[in-house]
Amino acid sequence: MKIKSLLLVFLAFIAIGCNSTKKSNPESKDETITEKYWKLKTLDGKEVLMKKNQEREIFITLKTDENRLTGFAGCNSLSGEYTLEEGNRISFKNVAVTMKMCPDVDLNESELLEVFELADNYTIVNDVLSLNVGRRAPLAVFEAVYMN
Repeated sequence: MKIKSLLLVFLAFIAIGCNSTKKSNPESKDETITEKYWKLKTLDGKEVLMKKNQEREIFITLKTDENRLTGFAGCNSLSGEYTLEEGNRISFKNVAVTMKMCPDVDLNESELLEVFELADNYTIVNDVLSLNVGRRAPLAVFEAVYMN
């Protein structure tokens, strides 16, 4: 009887241990990248600082509804679509910006737009998102900003 009880306890520990090490489903969408405010930190390896006369900081948000990309490119608002696939694959399409003129703001929005054309994968480590092409250095690095 003691052996039977001991065996049941042992099996219970095994069952609990198996349940606590569940692996995430690779088919499911990565919730760590969506619905966050991602502030641009570096672009093509260069630090991005907000200009004095810039309206607001450069950022993107990946909205889960309709897989929409929204954000601000430094002068103009941006929008488009994205697709997430297994293995941290990402693609963007129909990315466009408003046509506002900002002669006093010294930045090249086309460099950021090129990231969305080239990026094919991403990594997230400690609330830092890197958009990459292949295994090369990141095209752009963003940091998650949380509102209190």
